[in-house]
Amino acid sequence: MASDIPAAAPSQGEEGAAPAQPSPTVDTAAAERRRARRSRWYRRDVRWSPYAFVAPFFVFFAAFGLFPLLYTGWASLHRVELTAPTDMEWVGLRNFSRLLEDEFFWNALKNTFTIGVISTVPQLLIALGIAHLLNYRLRASMFFRVAALTPYATSVAAATLVFVLLFGRDYGMINWALGLAGIDPVDWQNGEWTSQIAVSTIVIWRWTGYNALIYLAAMQAIPNDLYESAALDGASRWQQFVHVTVPSLRPTILFTCVVSTIGATQLFGEPLLFNGGAGATGGADHQFQTLGLYLYEQGWVNLHLGRASAIAWTMFLILLVIGAVNWLLVRRLRKSA
Repeated sequence: MASDIPAAAPSQGEEGAAPAQPSPTVDTAAAERRRARRSRWYRRDVRWSPYAFVAPFFVFFAAFGLFPLLYTGWASLHRVELTAPTDMEWVGLRNFSRLLEDEFFWNALKNTFTIGVISTVPQLLIALGIAHLLNYRLRASMFFRVAALTPYATSVAAATLVFVLLFGRDYGMINWALGLAGIDPVDWQNGEWTSQIAVSTIVIWRWTGYNALIYLAAMQAIPNDLYESAALDGASRWQQFVHVTVPSLRPTILFTCVVSTIGATQLFGEPLLFNGGAGATGGADHQFQTLGLYLYEQGWVNLHLGRASAIAWTMFLILLVIGAVNWLLVRRLRKSA
């Protein structure tokens, strides 16, 4: 006989029991906490992520740029040999004063200046002409632009060794061409001016295309309205180039002059490899020894690390002077504009 007593409802822990519904208030509070936590992380990410992205640069700059610079400055005030870099004897500014009395330093400075002028002036003039030609609509213009940049991508060692063969005294192609014109062979490596011209030729070949592309980019930013106005006034293409293009390129030309001057001050690979037998002396009579070669000779051939450090800081001070002159010229150009 069935019982008249109704069955008890299953408890919460028994199987088949309906789960308890969370309180809406608890759900809303948890969601608010999650949103607040995400908001804090977002604000931190926006604030600190840029510093994290640029931090590797400053770490590497401090390790491989700032520390060597400061250590070199400290070593320049000591007498220290490369064989015992930790044994330092304080000499103050003696290493710098010795440079002023060293005829080889002044010779290297003169050679650096001469090679810099011989290489920079023709290089920038040729680059300006090439950029002017590439600025017109030419077929396969991309090919010509890549071809202009190819020497810059070539290894310094490979380019210099090829030019050594070209400027060879007995079997070089340059002397062979001069012989066809009735000119006696030239000893390019042992002459003062001839060796500097040969080294400058290597620099011109490597960097002309690079500067030409910089000029080309600046030319393409010149408004066409200026050329149209000049054409309406009856100006020829040459007159447009002289009176429109060149004045518009003054800041870019100044930039390339400064960069080329800095590069000439640091010239090292080309003169070192041009006469391999001479090594860091820059020829039998130091006729094409640059400041970079002189630094290398003092530090890594003669093992005078203190003197080499003084030369390095002297070059650094020269570059600071160049930078200051550039800043003054830029200010004057802006005022005149």
